Amino acid sequence: MPYAVEDFNYPGADRIQATEGIKLKRGDGHILLAECDPQADQIRVLTVADAGAGRRGTYCFEATSTSGYLTLELPRVFALEAGENPISADLTAGGQTRTVDVPEGGFEPVGEGTVGGAQSVLVEIRVTG
Repeated sequence: MPYAVEDFNYPGADRIQATEGIKLKRGDGHILLAECDPQADQIRVLTVADAGAGRRGTYCFEATSTSGYLTLELPRVFALEAGENPISADLTAGGQTRTVDVPEGGFEPVGEGTVGGAQSVLVEIRVTG
């Protein structure tokens, strides 16, 4: 009988990209795309909405642990908001990668959200505490 091997690919990623406008790649299962709920402890990512690309203005994620990671591609991100756990995020713009730390309950403008900031693509989210 063959062994089951975890490849860490995000389940249903193709369907999610087609319906939600976000490309989820890989993760350890501790950061999950979720319906946005203002009462819930969630990580929120604010983007420039684009109906043509099927991209919403806000994406929410549930952290199921105090540590975890998710790699993804989400263009035009302009702010990150952490829930009860601090997060760290990698964004690319103009061929360079920048890491942004957001404290517990914090809000951090990034990319176009900062004065003179370039359009940024969110490429990884990590729960760090």
